[in-house]
Formats: sequence, structure tokens, C-alpha cells
Amino acid sequence: MKWVTCRTGQNEQRPGLVLNDSIHLLAGPARLIDLLGDDGERMAAAAEHARNSPEDVIAYDEADLASPIHPPQLRDFLTFLDHLRNVQSAVGIEMEPAWNEIPGFYFSNVSAITGPNDPVAISPGCTWFDYELEVAAIIGTECRDVHPDKAADHIVGFTIFCDWSARDLQMHEMKLGLGPAKGKDGANTLGPMLVTVDELEQHKTADSYHLEMAAYVGDSQISHGWMDQMDWSWGEIVAYASRGTTLHPGEAIGSGTVPTGCLFEHFATQGPEKFPGWLKPGDVVRLEVEILGATRQQILPAPPIHRLRTGH
Repeated sequence: MKWVTCRTGQNEQRPGLVLNDSIHLLAGPARLIDLLGDDGERMAAAAEHARNSPEDVIAYDEADLASPIHPPQLRDFLTFLDHLRNVQSAVGIEMEPAWNEIPGFYFSNVSAITGPNDPVAISPGCTWFDYELEVAAIIGTECRDVHPDKAADHIVGFTIFCDWSARDLQMHEMKLGLGPAKGKDGANTLGPMLVTVDELEQHKTADSYHLEMAAYVGDSQISHGWMDQMDWSWGEIVAYASRGTTLHPGEAIGSGTVPTGCLFEHFATQGPEKFPGWLKPGDVVRLEVEILGATRQQILPAPPIHRLRTGH
């Protein structure tokens, strides 16, 4: 199944099932997250209702899409270690062994979720604005302290994820040793669809799914990779996320950036002299993942910054 959430006017949003080039909307009020949490019966019943008795049918290309789901929690992992190797080797930093021992992650801002075609403003004070080409797994059933061999069973599906990043702010605040803060606080894009795992079964590999990933700025392709380049499996990262805590339906687990999947990696490997530049107002960023669809977002100018007494 492929699910979206459409804005239908007057601040109303409705989930819909994507069938060919159309969206079959469910009657409101309803949320996609409310179809999760059981063995799949609620979502299957909703899909059957959408096929046979939709509240409305609209063309996919004409829909105003919100994020398919608004996660109550968002953990972003770094599972593509070649991405990190590329960045660190370019600046002469050796790989910390702990990256091969545990899958690192940080918590991100669920209040900053955007739809797949919504414009995104540059973070205040940022001159190095960047995208990140990622995928997010959405938790379908509650789990806690789950074994890695069973953890992927708690994933209902996947969606494209863009972790927008203010690199200059991020580099400055990381000196504090507390992880990303304002460098990652402005926007997190999910969408366009939540694609359930059964749709991807023929692409399944040992640790992930063999899905092609690409990113464009304007007409120029900047990034290309494959989802199964991950060094940590989905089972491992969901199990690690659930260690000592409960994962709830609708929570999002980010894959981290696929190799070549952000401007910062190109800046590090090419050097400042050959680097084509950071995102600027008017740029259009398009992320594509096989079967999961595509996002398309225009970059807006940064709002004014109110600086602290230190000048920052």
C-alpha cells in the first residue's frame, strides 16, 4: 500500500490511498497514525474502504500533500558509514572505532516536519545550507528491548526523509560536544508517501532494500546511491533505538545520509575551490527514491536573525 496525507482546505488533512495516478481519500477526521498499532487489520480495512467507498478521489499530481505521518518522535541514525568515511578522510580525520560498535543517532525536531513540496527557509544566520538524502522507517507496532532479528517486523513502511542542515551553525555548536542543535532545527521533510513493507518485498536484501536514491539541485544531479549501502541493518537500528525505552506507532527512524547524499560531503571531498556552492534562495531541491516517490522543495531566504550579546 502507498499512503499519503492531503491538505483538503480549512486546516483539514485526510489520509488517502494512492492507486495508479489517483488518491482515494478517507472520510475525516482521520489520521494515518491512527491506522497503526495492531497487526495490520486497521490499515487493511481502511485501504479496502478507500478502494471501494472513498470520500473523494483526486489526481495525485494536483494534491496538496502534507507529510504522510507526523511522528511523535524522530531519531536520525548514521548508518551509511561510507558517507562519514568520505567526509573524514577528506580532512585527515581517522574513523572513530565506536562507529563500528554502535549505530549513532540523535533526536530531531518533530515540530519542524514539512510536507514533500513545501518551501523551506534557510536557517537564520546560516550561509552553508544543505539537504540530506535519507529514508525513514515508520514504526507500526509498539516495541521495547526487541531483538535485532525481530525488530524490523515492527516497521510498517518507509518514506523519503530530508534532514535540512545549517552546516556552519552545526560545525560551531558541535564544539560543545552535545550533538546537533540549531544546525538541525529548522525543517525535517517526510514524504511524499508512506510505502508499506509488502510493496518493497521484491527489493529486499540481507540488511535493507535495493532502492535507487538520487538528489538534484535544479537540473543538476548531485547525489546518487542505494538504500542497501547501509552498514547497519534496519533490524539493528530499531533494536538499538528500543533498548531501554518504548518505540510507539508512528515514530520515525532515519537512515542517515546515503554516500554523496549532501552538499557537505562534496565540499569536504572536492575542497572549497572546486565546490559549486551551498543552497541559496530560489534553488529547487528534488529527492527521489525508487518506489517511494519524490520530494520537490524551493529554498526561501532566511528570516532575520536576532543575535545574542556575543554576536552569535
